[in-house]
Amino acid sequence: MTRRFFYVSQSVMIDSQSLRRQLRALRRGLSLATRQQAALAVARHLEFWPLAGAVRIAGYWACDGELDPRPVLERAWTEGRQVFLPVLVGEPPRSLRFAPYQAGAPLRRNRFDIPEPEVASMECLQAEDLDLVLVPLVAFDSTGTRLGMGGGFYDRSFAFPRGANEMGRRPYLLGLGYEFQAVAELIRQPWDVPLDAVVTERALYQFSNAEGQA
Repeated sequence: MTRRFFYVSQSVMIDSQSLRRQLRALRRGLSLATRQQAALAVARHLEFWPLAGAVRIAGYWACDGELDPRPVLERAWTEGRQVFLPVLVGEPPRSLRFAPYQAGAPLRRNRFDIPEPEVASMECLQAEDLDLVLVPLVAFDSTGTRLGMGGGFYDRSFAFPRGANEMGRRPYLLGLGYEFQAVAELIRQPWDVPLDAVVTERALYQFSNAEGQA
């Protein structure tokens, strides 16, 4: 089910830090069964949503109660697509590159204790080399504005000019989250990179201001 209009009741007339704490606590409070059901529901919403030639798909390792992308990534593997996970780069880390990943491959933990593929840096892709990116989030609104964990890694990594890449378009940014993470309005900062769409356990939201199409 695709929704092009936004029906939410909550207001976000509070600062982003307070909102982030509130929604992260709600997310962490979900039972394992609820998280698993939501992840499967998200995959079902995308079952008939064409990945439209996306060969290189970036996921993430779900932490802190984030919506687990594994059911979506399992479909990608089944269809013969390449899957990548983010790795921190820079000292101190300031942005992301994307390492190839297969289920069961060796992992190492980064400075935030998040697993990353244990591969040589030369095997990693730049953000602009991807076709589709599954993006974790803390909150999102009707314009595709995203509230993340506060580190700015995704915004810095996808801040390149929004023109065409070698596939004829920039990577399509698809946020994954829970329905309670939909808020009425977020203030978009100059450095924020908007999402093209968000999928939750209830619906797929596509935003009219999206500049690319998967």
